[in-house]
Amino acid sequence: QVQLVESGGGLVQPGGSLRLSCVVSGSIVSINTMGWYRQAPGKQRELVARIIPGISINYADSVKGRFTISRDTGRNTVYLQMNSLKPEDTAVYWCNADGLYDSGSGYKPFSSWGQGTQVTVSS
Repeated sequence: QVQLVESGGGLVQPGGSLRLSCVVSGSIVSINTMGWYRQAPGKQRELVARIIPGISINYADSVKGRFTISRDTGRNTVYLQMNSLKPEDTAVYWCNADGLYDSGSGYKPFSSWGQGTQVTVSS
């Protein structure tokens, strides 16, 4: 079993900054992809940022130049640094990770989601 826990959401004024964190735990063998998604009321869930270490980093056009995704050297935490926040960034944000874990009877693939954290940008 692999678990993800997000933190760092809250209320911030337009132009402000916020950093989201996501801690991954469990019998992890390897992590392939980690990403951040968001969903605003009345809108569909969208990919915000995604990182495949050593291969690629992708951002939604709406956040390029403002948001930065990163992973720590322990490979168990992913961050989303959000700068120059706008009201349209208001949403629930989720982190996601996929890879392989040790099930006790062999390695198995996983794709797990956090519980979500609310980000509200308002004056």
